[in-house]
Amino acid sequence: MPERDTSSSTPYKEWPLFPLGAVLFPGALLPLQLFELRYLQMIGECERQGTGFGVVTLTQGREVHRPGVAAERFEPMGTRVQIERIERPQPGRVMVWCRGVEKFCIEASQQRSDGLWLGHVEMLPPEPAVQVPEDLQHLSAQMHEILTQLSAQPSEVPPWNEAWRLQDCSWLSYRWAQLLPVPLQMKYQLFALQEPLMRLELVGDLVAPAPSAPKNPPKPGQRPSANS
Repeated sequence: MPERDTSSSTPYKEWPLFPLGAVLFPGALLPLQLFELRYLQMIGECERQGTGFGVVTLTQGREVHRPGVAAERFEPMGTRVQIERIERPQPGRVMVWCRGVEKFCIEASQQRSDGLWLGHVEMLPPEPAVQVPEDLQHLSAQMHEILTQLSAQPSEVPPWNEAWRLQDCSWLSYRWAQLLPVPLQMKYQLFALQEPLMRLELVGDLVAPAPSAPKNPPKPGQRPSANS
């Protein structure tokens, strides 16, 4: 689903927010199954306006609202997404495939009467292009093998819609941080960093060099070759 260019001279924008019990990195594909009225309305508005929404990481509450559960709270940084595909398999249920595009920082947020969160956000500048140093080249080699095998698996929407930038610290560190099954708080700390080389160095502390690619590549949520 193509998205209109909503850029303007002001860095501040208002986006509907989707609090999620995960971290979404730029470039990553996020499949969602929606059935809550607030999110069905959100997707309808996004379709009509040709826009996306923001994904933020929950720190309190649950993805699906239930009476008696603590109010939702979320981290101050999130990822703007664009919608790539929508399916409606049955009334009241929508399947959405969306792609992380860029990071933002929430300046203020409010909740509508239907429960949907709106965020007044500032878009963060793109990270600088930094070459992967020699001592971290094993991360590029391992990720190439992992992505090759993951890409061969059937998928409704391709997991990656761009050329693999395996020599770019930002892109490579995002892919590793996305796949490593580290605690949510650590994932968010990697996400919040704006220094791509530092992020990749931290990833290098978690991932052990391997002489050859693993026979079975890790899926999101499984640990690649990592130190204990």
